[in-house]
Amino acid sequence: MTAIPLIGVTTYVADTSWSSWERRAAVLPESYFELVAGAGGRPLLLPPPSSAPRGPGAGAEEVIDVLDALVLTGGGDVDPASYGEPPDPEVSGVDVNRDASERALLAAALRADMPVLAICRGCQVLNVELGGNVYQHLPDVVGNLDHRSAPMVFGDVDVKTVPGTVTASIFGPATTVRCSHHQAIRDLGRGLVVSAQAGDGVVEAVELPSARFVVAVQWHPEESMDRRPFDALVEAAVAYARHRAVRRSA
Repeated sequence: MTAIPLIGVTTYVADTSWSSWERRAAVLPESYFELVAGAGGRPLLLPPPSSAPRGPGAGAEEVIDVLDALVLTGGGDVDPASYGEPPDPEVSGVDVNRDASERALLAAALRADMPVLAICRGCQVLNVELGGNVYQHLPDVVGNLDHRSAPMVFGDVDVKTVPGTVTASIFGPATTVRCSHHQAIRDLGRGLVVSAQAGDGVVEAVELPSARFVVAVQWHPEESMDRRPFDALVEAAVAYARHRAVRRSA
């Protein structure tokens, strides 16, 4: 029997409440880890620690060493300082601790050629980690609110995939997706290629052809419980785990 792959899933940190408790906590919408589990993986939540003596990225290599794949989830804006720009007035939700933690995990995953699925904010983290940048407020560029009519509001956007890409093999030539983003990729990071776009030209997915499996979508498949990218990730994770086991036994 094939072992269940262990899939790391990054989390938010927020002031929240449950039952009679009010605490600052690691939080994540249930849909993320249920989709991982439904696809056949075992989700392991990865909060960004703020009190690590060596910084929030400490131990990333050790974490990646026990995982079979990584999911970078949605959330607030990536710090514009990380791509050398001052913040636009519309930038919000910046968490430099989370940025550092996720970028360290991602860098370690890329070095290990581990499968990665990056979602919304995660797509931007991937692009920035590879030297790219983002449009800080998309409506100023495209002149519409199609990708996010208001904060925390999701809308349907039609996208077309690029033939021959992994993204096209997962989603087909075209699909309708759930979007809620006011930022998007501007200049591509090293090695990335565009694999899906909206009708207004906004980049809605990228991937890294030189990698085993690195796919990033600007939309939110977890909002529509679209298991297709999670199925593809877990399939890649199983293959990665087998390859690693053979390499370590050699």
